[in-house]
Amino acid sequence: MLKQKRQLFEYLFIAADLLVVSVAWLIAYWLRFMTGLVPVDKGVPEFAHYASMLIFIWLIWAFVFRRMGLYRPMRGVRRSRELWVLVNANALSILLLISMTYLFREKSIQFSRLVFLYFWVLATFLSVCERSLLRFLLRELRRKGYNLRYMLIIGAGQVAADMVSRIRLHQELGVQLIGCLSRDGGERRGPGGIPIVGKYSDLGTFLERTDIDQVVVALPLEDHQLLPEVMAELKDSILDIKVVPDLYQFASIGGAIEEFEGLPVISLQGCPLDGINLFTKRLLDLTIAGASIIVFSPLMALIAVVVKVSSRGPVLFKQERVSFDGTPFRIIKFRTMVTDAEAQGPGWTTPGDGRVTLVGRILRSTSLDELPQLFNVLRGDMSLVGPRPERPVFIQEFRQRIPRYMLRHKVPAGITGWAQVNGWRGDTSIDKRIEHDLYYLENWSVLLDLKIMLLTLLNGFRNRNAY
Repeated sequence: MLKQKRQLFEYLFIAADLLVVSVAWLIAYWLRFMTGLVPVDKGVPEFAHYASMLIFIWLIWAFVFRRMGLYRPMRGVRRSRELWVLVNANALSILLLISMTYLFREKSIQFSRLVFLYFWVLATFLSVCERSLLRFLLRELRRKGYNLRYMLIIGAGQVAADMVSRIRLHQELGVQLIGCLSRDGGERRGPGGIPIVGKYSDLGTFLERTDIDQVVVALPLEDHQLLPEVMAELKDSILDIKVVPDLYQFASIGGAIEEFEGLPVISLQGCPLDGINLFTKRLLDLTIAGASIIVFSPLMALIAVVVKVSSRGPVLFKQERVSFDGTPFRIIKFRTMVTDAEAQGPGWTTPGDGRVTLVGRILRSTSLDELPQLFNVLRGDMSLVGPRPERPVFIQEFRQRIPRYMLRHKVPAGITGWAQVNGWRGDTSIDKRIEHDLYYLENWSVLLDLKIMLLTLLNGFRNRNAY
């Protein structure tokens, strides 16, 4: 029954997708040759030539969409991920279509490049709208009790409880919980109040007498030695089977399932910035840092002169800090202290600290001493946005007493950050700063970086906690 339902919905989605791309192709022809938006110099080609391309469009789009997993069940998949795959699938399909037309084209038939451009934009837009509408209708049907899936959870620990709470939170998934199995099976109620319907050893007989669609294996860590027995009972089953390992308690950031030569590998601690994300962040850094250096160059030149004439010593101050993946670098700042400020060893500045010069106190309070770090950004030592870089001597201290402290080095250090725009800068709680840094790591996006930059500008550069 479950397989028949899946095939029915798969055919529904295929039909809807092909209808949408067909409409997009016809509209693209109409926009190019019938509306006069762009002059037609070589005459209007026969509609039959373009209509005959529909058979190739159907074959290409159906093949690419299937290969990219757009017809698999997606109840638990985020809509944003499905739409992103949809955009990529349309881009690949249009490239294959263009390649095919140029490979097999006849001299008497020339397809307009502008039609392909219109078609690509329209097919992407309309397919996104079509998928969003279908998903909305399906969610509403499931909320009303139609098209349900019946689920059994194997396990009665914290993992099972978390699964229950998430399923109840998303009623649009249309999952009905039958109950769960535990080691002893003696309790009447399991996690979240769902009934315990038996023991692990009852699994085989329970599957025979109960109509269910999905099984989630969520054994607690202490019961993992029983996993082979449970999987042996499920090996001949045609049910949808998922395993939720009791490992999330060890996960920090970037947890995901990866693949290595066909072997699934669970990543408990990864980097949120890789591939296109890291490239985009770097491009943003280069663009804004380069423009900022040009804009602030007169001010930096003036500050350099004032620092030089106001106290003895170099204009710039360089100090070892730690950035991305624990890589050390030398941070550049305008000098704000006397040259022998750390003759007695490294330490924090304090209110009324005599080591800070008069000009330095002004630069610190306005954060203007940080401007040379724009060159650190250009060199790739830092980013515009990220956790503030710390000195190795203090890192050794903090990592001993602050849990997850070292995770902040999973992204490049920044001139400004989430902690700083929320008031945790300078001589403030290190625990609060780390809390905000970890929030940034777990929720990173280009939009969050832009938001932090905007808040930095709106709040000004003034630092009330600088001494």
